[in-house]
Amino acid sequence: MATTDEGIRDSERSGAYVSAVRWMENLSDPQFAYLLLTPVLLLLGLIAFWPLLSTFRMSLFADNLVGSAALGEFVGLENYVALLTGERDALLVRPFLDPSTPFRSALTVTLIFTLFSVFFETVVGFAQALVLDQDFRGRRWVRVAIIIPWAVPIVIQGMIFFLLFQPNIGFLVDPLQNWGIFSATPLSNPVDSMIILIVADVWKTSAFMALIILAGLQSVDRSLYDVGRVAGASKYQQFKMITLPLVLPSVLVAMLFRTIGAMRIYGLIETVVGCNTVPSLSCLVVTTFRGSRMYGTSAAVAFITAGLIGLVVSVYIVKYADTETGA
Repeated sequence: MATTDEGIRDSERSGAYVSAVRWMENLSDPQFAYLLLTPVLLLLGLIAFWPLLSTFRMSLFADNLVGSAALGEFVGLENYVALLTGERDALLVRPFLDPSTPFRSALTVTLIFTLFSVFFETVVGFAQALVLDQDFRGRRWVRVAIIIPWAVPIVIQGMIFFLLFQPNIGFLVDPLQNWGIFSATPLSNPVDSMIILIVADVWKTSAFMALIILAGLQSVDRSLYDVGRVAGASKYQQFKMITLPLVLPSVLVAMLFRTIGAMRIYGLIETVVGCNTVPSLSCLVVTTFRGSRMYGTSAAVAFITAGLIGLVVSVYIVKYADTETGA
């Protein structure tokens, strides 16, 4: 009797196995690929979303400025309301949002830096990619020279620009001051410091843009340019009708990565001018968490930053999908 029961169970297991195999065989190639990626996606989702959920949970509690408890009482969305309405500005090193002082407000500083740095990085990176896409003698050495700034650590990069614009040390301070571009102490002036940070970021990360855009340029079918020349198209027309549309997906991918990096900027600011002069959202999170011990508020700022980055990523993904479908 026991042997019969074991045989039934073995038959049921083998039947389930055969059904599972047949089900997988009937899947299309994309469905089978997603099936194989499911464990990895679940693991990555857990790693990515668990800290985010934990941060959101912390943001729902009051700041515990006294006592030994890590979190205060549950206050719901009160921290978010206080940040967006300016009620919490008096307790912060720099206000979260204050349109009257855009270069002192963490949100506006982050958005201004992101907008200008990504724009100039894209322009400079695109120009570098167009140069590197040409066949000329010494192209390999030019590629190495362009990549070198990207390989410089952020701390070293910050110290380079700190010394360049340090009064009585940097050789750029006096000429720029004489031309009326910078003040006598540019590293203490929010507007001058913002310009220096944008230049420093473009100097380092335009190479990253150039490499991604170059990959897109080299994937373009060269015969299309021959057809364009036969049709009498000028260089500009070839760039507008052939190069730009075909390389636009690569440009969007590069801009996506750089936008995310620019919105999270902290190390460059801290090493060049300090978060007190140019307070980004990441600076506000760190100073609020470490300095003021305002855990709920810092978590709320961090979650808002993550939400803004997610919104920007969604816009890029939608735009990328449109370019892929030709919309």
